[in-house]
Amino acid sequence: MEHILECIRRVGEDSAHGREAVFASRTLQDAILRNLQILCESTQRLDERYKREHAEIGWQSISGMRNVLVHDYFEVDFESVWRIVERDLAPLEQTMRLILAKLDES
Repeated sequence: MEHILECIRRVGEDSAHGREAVFASRTLQDAILRNLQILCESTQRLDERYKREHAEIGWQSISGMRNVLVHDYFEVDFESVWRIVERDLAPLEQTMRLILAKLDES
């Protein structure tokens, strides 16, 4: 969970200057893609119990994204990646923080 949160933080840093800056920089795009790859890989190692408890997260989609990022790297549509950055990372971060808070309570 810490790896996932760290990747979300890094993607946030790399995308902080907005869409235009990211689309103009192959280096930023590569950094974002690499962190998304690590994030996706890390979600596959989460206990299935957490995934069942948080079915609102598209775990299968995350797994599928990992396969695309690893195997079809040069075919990745960065428009789709940008939509993920804007739409999907915040709910995932919130869920990871919620799970960690529950673990801290126990």
